[in-house]
Amino acid sequence: MTTLSRTTKVVVGLTGLAFLAACGSQSNSPDDLIAKQLPVAETRTVAPSPTSTPADLAGVAEPSASGQGAEQQAPDAKPTVAKTQKWVKIFSGPSDKDIKPNEDKAKGSNTVELNATLNEQIGTYVTDGAGRTLYRFDNDNAKPPKATCNGSCATAWPPLLIKSPGKIFPKGIDPKIIGYVERADGHCQVTIGGWPVYYFIADAKPGDINGQGVNGKWFAIAPTGGKTKPIPGFPLTSPTN
Repeated sequence: MTTLSRTTKVVVGLTGLAFLAACGSQSNSPDDLIAKQLPVAETRTVAPSPTSTPADLAGVAEPSASGQGAEQQAPDAKPTVAKTQKWVKIFSGPSDKDIKPNEDKAKGSNTVELNATLNEQIGTYVTDGAGRTLYRFDNDNAKPPKATCNGSCATAWPPLLIKSPGKIFPKGIDPKIIGYVERADGHCQVTIGGWPVYYFIADAKPGDINGQGVNGKWFAIAPTGGKTKPIPGFPLTSPTN
């Protein structure tokens, strides 16, 4: 069980978003070389398993008896491109190569992992490849996607950014509902179900959910893009939004 503190101190770091290339522009960072080495396959439709049934929540395939959803590949199969949004490829499943996420939450990467993770307090939520919790903000919009957390807000809640050329590898999340939105600062932020996703600066280690319920507006994002369950006794307060 995750223990939360009622007093959350946010340390404002000097690292910002100014060093990232603008949304959609090409970059030549070491991450580009990693992205180019990852397998790219042609887009194709995977036939649903005969035992699969519609999910209770939109956009998620109900696991079959074998544990594989309609969009999932066989354990030894390489993921294929399930969706393309301009220069970002969203794959049908997790990468068959190890991807190391950027340790700095304020900096983007060319390759992003998204994993459905179970927590006994809030249910199933989404983490990045390092197990760090991803949140959604009620002041944002999903239809159409729009990120409203900027400036000091984005320092406390760093957006999950993807750089060009981008690749996203989901596990337990329908790739068709994954994408990105251009932020006011020109950078590209990953979306799930249209909702921009963020980190919380006060989450120190994988599995921390210290941002859950902050100001009644911030919640760990579910694999469908919805909100996860609030924790009794909260929300907390935050110095920004």
